[in-house]
Amino acid sequence: MRLIKKPEERRNEILDAAEILFITKGYTKATVMDILQACNIAKGTFYYYFQSKEEVMNAIVMRFILSGEASARHVVSDPKLNAHDKIFRIMMAQNQPDGRKHDLIEQLHSVHNVEMHQKSLVETVIRLSPILAEVVEQGIQEGVFHTPNPKESIEFLLVSSQFLLDRGIFQWEEEELQKKVEAFTHILERVLGAEKGSFAYVTRLYFPNQG
Repeated sequence: MRLIKKPEERRNEILDAAEILFITKGYTKATVMDILQACNIAKGTFYYYFQSKEEVMNAIVMRFILSGEASARHVVSDPKLNAHDKIFRIMMAQNQPDGRKHDLIEQLHSVHNVEMHQKSLVETVIRLSPILAEVVEQGIQEGVFHTPNPKESIEFLLVSSQFLLDRGIFQWEEEELQKKVEAFTHILERVLGAEKGSFAYVTRLYFPNQG
C-alpha cells in the first residue's frame, strides 16, 4: 500500500534530502535526478513542489532564515533581558551557525551562487531589521541608546555587517577582518548613541579565542 504524505511533510522531505546532497556532493554537481533518487519520488512529484534545483536551494536558505528570525523573536520576547543582552544573543546566533548552516553557506559562496547568496543577505536584512529595531527602541527607553531613527540605523548597520564582514565574499586576512570588526564596533556605538566600549562584546563574538 502506497504511503500518502501531507504536502508540507513531502516538501520538507525533498528539502532535507537536497540539503544533504548540496552539502556532500556540492550544489553545482548535484542534480534533480539525485534528489529524486534520494527521496525515491517520481519527477512529477518533484515538479509539483519545485520548478528547479535553484528553487530548492532558495527554499532551503529561506528555511534557515525563518528559523533565525523565529530565534531572534524568541530572544526579543524575553522580558528578563535588557537591550544589550538581546543584541548579544541575536548576534551570537547569527555569527555562530550550526554545522549544517555553515556548510550550506559555504555552498552559497560558490561563484555560481552569487545571486542566490545576495538574495539570502537581503532577506536576512529585511527580516531582522524590524526585530533589532524593537531592541534599539527598548535600549532608548533604558537610556543606553540615543538615536532618532532606530529602524533605519539598524538597516545600515545590518547591511554593512552582513556584507562587508562576510568571510566568504571578501576572504579577508585575519588581521584585516579584526580591524574591520573594531571599526564596525566603533560605528555601532556612534550610530546608536551608545556609551563608548559598551559594544566590546562584538569583537569577542568574531574572535572568541582572543583574550
